[in-house]
Amino acid sequence: MKSLRSRLFALISLVLFSCQNPSLGLAGTTPPSHQLWDQLVKAHVKPNGLVNYKGFIHDKAKLDQYLKLISENAPDRKTWSKNQQLAYWINAYNAFTVKLIVDNYPVKSIRDLGPALKIPLIKDVWHYKFFKIGGVESSLDEIEHSILRKEFDEPRIHFAINCASVSCPPLLNEAFVADKLDAQLNGVATTFINDPTRNKVSADQAQISSIFSWFKEDFTKKGTLVDFLNLYSKVKIKSSAKISHLEYNWNLNE
Repeated sequence: MKSLRSRLFALISLVLFSCQNPSLGLAGTTPPSHQLWDQLVKAHVKPNGLVNYKGFIHDKAKLDQYLKLISENAPDRKTWSKNQQLAYWINAYNAFTVKLIVDNYPVKSIRDLGPALKIPLIKDVWHYKFFKIGGVESSLDEIEHSILRKEFDEPRIHFAINCASVSCPPLLNEAFVADKLDAQLNGVATTFINDPTRNKVSADQAQISSIFSWFKEDFTKKGTLVDFLNLYSKVKIKSSAKISHLEYNWNLNE
C-alpha cells in the first residue's frame, strides 16, 4: 500500500510539473496600461481592502476588457523591465482572482470554488485553469509559484497579491505600476505587518499571519524572520521573542 501511495504521489507530481508554464510570456509585446484596473479598484475597493463584488459585477464589461488586455500582452522577458513584469503579474493575479469571485458570486469562500473533480494533493481553486496568458491556459498557482516566487527575489509580493479572503493582505485600491512599484510594495508590507487584525506584535511576543509560516523561506533568505518583520514593524521585535501564527480566516473579503 505504501509503495502504491508513493507511485501515485510521484505520478501526480509529474503531472503537476508537466502542466506548469514557468515561461509564460510573448516576444515583442509592450507593457499594457493598467488604467482600467486602477479605475475598477478605486471604485470598488475600500481603503481597508474590503471589496464590493457587486460593484465589480456591475462593471464586469470593464473588468473583462482589462483581462483581455492582460491575456493578450504577456511580458516579453527580454525587453520588459523587472518592475514592468512584476506590476503585470501582481495585477493579473488580483484581477483574475476578482474575476473568479465575480463569475461565481455569491460565495462564502474562494476555497469553495475550483474544478468539480477534486484531486488529492492539488489545492483545488488555485490550480484551476480558467484563463489564458499569451494563448496558454494558466492558473493562479502558476502565477504565484512558477512566476512570481520562482523568477523574482521579492518577498513583498506576498502582501501585494490578494486571495479574496479576510486574512489575506488587503487588496490595494490602486493598480500596481512600474514607476512607483517599490514604494507600493513597501506600503503594502508596512500596512499588513502593522495591522493588528492580521498580526499582533510586541517586543517580546508576535502572533503573526500564517503567511509567514507558509512562505518562511521567502522571508528568511537574508536573515531571520524577525529581521524581516522589523524592516516594516513599528514595534521592534526582540530576536528572543516568542513567535506563533494566527488562524487564517478564509471567508470572503467583502
